[in-house]
Amino acid sequence: MKPLAIIVADDVPEIQDLIALWLRARGHAVTCSSSGDATLKQIASGHFDLVIADVLMPEGDGLEVIRELRQTNSTARVLAISGGGRYVPAADCVKLAERLGADAALLKPFDERQLLSGIAKAMTAPSRRRDG
Repeated sequence: MKPLAIIVADDVPEIQDLIALWLRARGHAVTCSSSGDATLKQIASGHFDLVIADVLMPEGDGLEVIRELRQTNSTARVLAISGGGRYVPAADCVKLAERLGADAALLKPFDERQLLSGIAKAMTAPSRRRDG
């Protein structure tokens, strides 16, 4: 896989760090963000091939990121990740993310192999961009 510009959006710093470590070791350029709002600002100011977004985050969640990317017809691919929340199972979170336009999804916890497989799926999925 060619090197990608990736933004990792997760409100847990240890998860950001681990994903960034795995991806940088493979030559990818990785930027990290801890909220949906911050992620959208970073996307607006630069190019990203892939957004790895936690579905549930404070200050704008991954669902808002997905919705905004699809409404703006962004070319960025989206890999949604979720461990669920207090009242919402992880499986429901990722199903909703896929319905909103995520190209692929992973349930937490996941390992490096599963992450790389999810990225490959997101990058080769048919375009989820809106037409018109």
